[in-house]
Amino acid sequence: MRFGIVGSGIRGRMYARSLGEAPGVRVAAVCDLDESSARQLGEEFGAAAFTDHRRMLADSELDAVIVATPDFAHRDVAVDSAQAGAHLLIEKPLATTREDIRAIHEAVEAAGVQCLVGFENRWNPAIRRLRELSAAGRFGEVLTQNILLSNTYYVPREMLSWAAKSSPAWFLMSHTVDAAGWVADKAITSVVARGSRGRLASLGIDTWDVIHALLTFADGTTANLTSTWVLPDSEPSIVDFKYQVVGTEAAVDVDLQDQSVRLAAEDYSWPGLLGGELDGRLQGPPTWMVQSFAARLLDGAPVGPGIADGAMVTDVVLAILESLETGAPTPITPSLAGTSAVSHA
Repeated sequence: MRFGIVGSGIRGRMYARSLGEAPGVRVAAVCDLDESSARQLGEEFGAAAFTDHRRMLADSELDAVIVATPDFAHRDVAVDSAQAGAHLLIEKPLATTREDIRAIHEAVEAAGVQCLVGFENRWNPAIRRLRELSAAGRFGEVLTQNILLSNTYYVPREMLSWAAKSSPAWFLMSHTVDAAGWVADKAITSVVARGSRGRLASLGIDTWDVIHALLTFADGTTANLTSTWVLPDSEPSIVDFKYQVVGTEAAVDVDLQDQSVRLAAEDYSWPGLLGGELDGRLQGPPTWMVQSFAARLLDGAPVGPGIADGAMVTDVVLAILESLETGAPTPITPSLAGTSAVSHA
């Protein structure tokens, strides 16, 4: 099976390597607007390199395409790839506007291809266990979830050249909105959000510093999300990720970053157990996700989470951003007719 990858940054390179370790697939083409970056990635993986994804699609006879472009730049690549008959793995969020969601959905439906939206935490063993415990009734009724997912300054200042066109809502809450809906298996009906901005703007990155969002589900229960981009760079990890589920019968707390490995040297760090290599092969949720995507395509099996899940998350994040601006509770407006803000896959 021949894969193309659009976007040769951190994620595109990780996907290329992960697929290189998977049976029955190969990276046949890569594309990036930066010609030198595309050429370097192509040479590393023996793939043809392009700067125009349309040329890549016309010349490469691809079975699947991974869209690893910035949050706001998914639509054209996804639509054109679907129309070329390629299955899709699209980085989260699926899109940042309802119009883009509808365009991608229509193209995928018309072409009859499959689409997986990259909510990698569904392959995170800890969050998967929370979902299993919830589905088995171990929590009783899930009453609330408290989820913290934040980054140090390194992410908006160094890692993302396009941080001013994104926010902690798009970059981080896309993960936690999906997780909250998946673990509770309930429809999200409204949000109230509060936040602050100014610190990153003073550094030339005009976006939100801190966002808090209270999600309300159809049965009146809640999930409380917090994401920031202003943790000190002296933190032991660039990511802080903590998750609590409280139910009528049980509660559970998970620290997804301090994974019992603490290194004290010239500084203090949490090396973590997820990610990295084992026997020279990449491990961790994003690698397992893309390898599962490839394996299921090879087997002719359905993939997911799909467009309905991606649309749900985008709808909720749009409501969060609207509530930040208005200060008012904001109902969830589904982008796709006949869908609701719930994630079952």
